Amino acid sequence: MPDVSGLDLLKAKREDTLFIMITGFGSIDSAVEAMKLGAFDYIGKPFNLEEFTLKFDKAVENIELNKKVANLRSQVDNSASFSSIIGRSRKMLRVYDMIRNVARTDANVLIEGQSGTGKELVAKAIHHNSPRGEGPFIAINCSAIPDNLLESELFGHTKGAYTGAIDAQKGVFELAHGGTLLLDEIAEMPFNLQSKLLRVIETWEIKPLGSDKVKKVDVRLLSATNRNIKEMIDEKKFREDLFYRIATVSISLPPLDERKDDIPLLADHFVKKISAKMNRQFALKGDAIETLTDHHWQGNVRELENVIERALISSDTDMLGRHNFRFLVSNGNDEENISMGGNMELKDLEKVHIRKVLEENGWNKLQAAKILGIDRKTLYKKIKEYGLE
Repeated sequence: MPDVSGLDLLKAKREDTLFIMITGFGSIDSAVEAMKLGAFDYIGKPFNLEEFTLKFDKAVENIELNKKVANLRSQVDNSASFSSIIGRSRKMLRVYDMIRNVARTDANVLIEGQSGTGKELVAKAIHHNSPRGEGPFIAINCSAIPDNLLESELFGHTKGAYTGAIDAQKGVFELAHGGTLLLDEIAEMPFNLQSKLLRVIETWEIKPLGSDKVKKVDVRLLSATNRNIKEMIDEKKFREDLFYRIATVSISLPPLDERKDDIPLLADHFVKKISAKMNRQFALKGDAIETLTDHHWQGNVRELENVIERALISSDTDMLGRHNFRFLVSNGNDEENISMGGNMELKDLEKVHIRKVLEENGWNKLQAAKILGIDRKTLYKKIKEYGLE
């Protein structure tokens, strides 16, 4: 072309245009540069019509997939999205119906689902769509607080109630008065404390540690867990009477692998969110969305967000394709990569090591924490961060 190169043309193309670069054998560097600038693909000279046809068909499929994503995105409205919950799959629509129904009541709700499925988002949606929506929403993770301090966090304490209690402190039940309280990972609550929680739910009265005074509280109680509480009841690790108190209604969240149709919408949401944070304008090609849709998501929605953020941070271009997610392919062989001395980031090594220690100790978190040389609170944070289950 006179006066202009293919790269110049690529830089001037419309954002929604797919660009296939044709280059000579000696111009591979320019082809690589073209890919960095957002070209969909490239083909070398001498021109091969069959190869070009395949690449052209692939580009058409990409366009059709992007249209589908845009159509799905346009269907997401306020009636199908609660507090940043994204999804239009059948299973998620049933979850939305449950949220609408229980939000109108004051019933205690148990939210069940694997780590990373969005249990706290569902709790917030119930709160914001309820008559208590103007009141406080307080969440506490029962697994992240040492057993000897959890009672104080729940019910409060007076000054001098125990060593280190320098000042009086309100518990979360009192802080949530007039609003909603979420007890996250309630299955990790010590057995002896479960009876005290049961009494509070029956009377809605609390007594702070070190005090003889009883306080009335008005709280909507929501609980969440990634454990099978019925199995824990059989194992005498969770009180059956408490289970029936906290689970007047149960909402079960599907894992991401059971709602694959939502992945394009979720990916688009996370790309926009991270783009705003990084002050850039990222976008995903159709083949990148296909890669994400085909992947097995052990860490569910949380893992999907982490993967997209990692890819965006590592990318030289604002248009990401399948090649930007190559690190996903090797996820299932992390342990093999370690033994072979493969190149892995430190956090990936840590993830594999933590999982290995947990598995070798039957997922006994206290024992695993001792072996890893960290406290249990730190271990729970790592488990949540890496989406380990």
